[in-house]
Amino acid sequence: MLGTTTATVHADRHVHPDRAVAPPIYQTAAFSAADSETFAQGAVEPRGKDFYTRFGNPNHAQVAAVVAELEGTEAAMVTASGMAALTTAVLALVSAGDHVIGQKSTYGGTASVLLNLLPRLGVSTTLVDQRDPDAFERAVTPKTRLVLVETPSNPLLQITDLRAVADVARAHGVLTLADNTFATPLNQRPAEYGIDVVWHSATKYLNGHSDVSAGVLAGPAEVLDRVWDTSLLTGATLGPIDAWLLLRGMRTLPLRMPRHNANGQALAEALSEHPAVTRVHYPGLASHPQHKLAAHQMNGFGGVLGVEFTGGFDMADAFLGLLHYPVRSASLGGVESLAVHPASMWRGMLSDQQITEAVPPGLVRLAAGTEDTADLVADALAAADAILVANRRA
Repeated sequence: MLGTTTATVHADRHVHPDRAVAPPIYQTAAFSAADSETFAQGAVEPRGKDFYTRFGNPNHAQVAAVVAELEGTEAAMVTASGMAALTTAVLALVSAGDHVIGQKSTYGGTASVLLNLLPRLGVSTTLVDQRDPDAFERAVTPKTRLVLVETPSNPLLQITDLRAVADVARAHGVLTLADNTFATPLNQRPAEYGIDVVWHSATKYLNGHSDVSAGVLAGPAEVLDRVWDTSLLTGATLGPIDAWLLLRGMRTLPLRMPRHNANGQALAEALSEHPAVTRVHYPGLASHPQHKLAAHQMNGFGGVLGVEFTGGFDMADAFLGLLHYPVRSASLGGVESLAVHPASMWRGMLSDQQITEAVPPGLVRLAAGTEDTADLVADALAAADAILVANRRA
């Protein structure tokens, strides 16, 4: 396996035959064929690159080659967004009457798929506390076909024991699908722990510049071929320019992630000591209840942390308004720091009751960018100081 930096630069060379040093953008909807046999083969080749862009494009193939190398999987594919990756995979792998296991602490969009979309399609779901590996075993039924996990989880940064979940699922002949968005393959490779398929919102760290919406899936070719068949029907196709931008962003992933990791760690340590903060959720802290597990299966802890404030919803909102460098935004993983209030953001995906059960009202999700560490820490502490003073006056 190539080193990560070498992989991001060269893993797509075999699908980049052009003599240009920088890959060109293949801005075309269709490709010509030399003869009828070549045309017929292109029409059925899974995850192809030169038949029709909904079927695949050279820019798609280049991204997939790099992602597969980074994740250590046989194959990969791209979609128009992270949610397109998730929903397409789930629709491809389960049918009416099947059962899916998810986890209670998970991204709001994933939770909505589990709680709202799948039940409408006749698929039953069970959400378990992922901090308890035995909970997955207890949830398995004869109809279970898929287990969805996410670690670290969004936005509580809880850790799922990937090896334990993979072992349980494999013993029952069940596929596993892991969201690796927060960790990235630089910090964690779920396939190394037995997970079947890995997915990312590539909009986040993989792209790293907040200018692309994209998703990726990585895993065995046979499984991804099934997902690809469904993707032809859903049509969630990533545009060639976006694929090209995603590839360009991934070239610098190994250079960016160490700074994200360092900034996330520094912010977590600084804010965990502040009197305006009741708790910081970050697996890199020794106080995190799953720190040892995180340290075992991760090489770094990422740039995202959850910060709970003593004054609840109002104090969290005030903190966001006082930050100078992190801007209020729903995304993460870019070179710029972002911050958001999940209890407000997820209103379009979950019911009020589901949100209350998923996230504390006073929680802020802070996503550290690649700015200078000292500047981010000083900014966060100044905002925390200000809301503490304002709360005491009130």
